[in-house]
Amino acid sequence: MENKNRCRAEIESLIENDDLRGLLNKASELHGHLCNYLVYGVIAGHYGLKKLGVKNTGMEEIIVILETNNCFSDGIQVVTGCSFGNNALIYRDFGKTAVTLSRRDGKAIRLSMKPEYDDEIGNRYPEPYSLFDKLITKREKGSPEEFGRMMSLFAKMASEEIDIPAETIFKIEELNIDLPEFAPIFESIKCSVCGENIMKSRAIEKNDNFYCIPCSKTQYYELNGAGIIHKNL
Repeated sequence: MENKNRCRAEIESLIENDDLRGLLNKASELHGHLCNYLVYGVIAGHYGLKKLGVKNTGMEEIIVILETNNCFSDGIQVVTGCSFGNNALIYRDFGKTAVTLSRRDGKAIRLSMKPEYDDEIGNRYPEPYSLFDKLITKREKGSPEEFGRMMSLFAKMASEEIDIPAETIFKIEELNIDLPEFAPIFESIKCSVCGENIMKSRAIEKNDNFYCIPCSKTQYYELNGAGIIHKNL
């Protein structure tokens, strides 16, 4: 009997049946709310998987290269199943609403949001964008009613945008790319100061001892809402 991985059975069924609203609901469970850029991630992820004809069991059958860390990225991760944890997500801090999905043979599709589409969204949905600018961009004090109104309007916007074809939203390119090898498995060693286990590839070696980055007071990189930041301890 064939041994089928059932972990993504519901999502794979939604993809097979082109149920983008169902996929959006699944993505909202991770993202925490509904919004249009989550929708665009769902649409892009669904389009890419269907065109490439691949299913994901979390074993690096498909690789995603994301160029942004905004709401779009959560839609992509849920639909494709590619994440940092299963080593199938590559993040390039380009600040573009764009993604490349690739099979292991290098056959890939890149979807990048059309500037003219992106530029017109605020004109088509002026009220939620005005509230977003006030409450989120400028962090001005708002009433609970305003926050509730904003979230309701973004949910309505998501419900409308999910029906827009991928070809309308994105520039779509078929590519052949080079991918990194499958993720290596690194040995774990203990930090000489705190005693915690760390990947040997991330350890700092000094005088024949190994230290974790915090104990060595070494500079490091952090991914947060601003992107990839170089920080000092």
